[in-house]
Amino acid sequence: MEKTINPQKAALVIDRSDNVAVALTDLKKGEECILRFSDREEKVVLLEDIAFGHKVAISGIEKDESVLKYGEEIGKMMVPVQRGAYIHNHNMYCERGMK
Repeated sequence: MEKTINPQKAALVIDRSDNVAVALTDLKKGEECILRFSDREEKVVLLEDIAFGHKVAISGIEKDESVLKYGEEIGKMMVPVQRGAYIHNHNMYCERGMK
């Protein structure tokens, strides 16, 4: 039987190498969120509000460490963040197109 994803307080991890998950609905600071991997689920307490379609750290990520989404590097961290943090252009940068 195929699992269906309940978007209630969940975020999806697409690739095994990812260190961020994609929010399946608007999520609120302090909520417990379900991280959906292909083979398991984990819980994380959110440190910040996370909008639908935005990224949440699934592990601690250090300054200048790559941010991986869909198995691809989409940027690097400007500051270290903890598991459950909101990842966006306020705390990460992308060198693509910068010259």
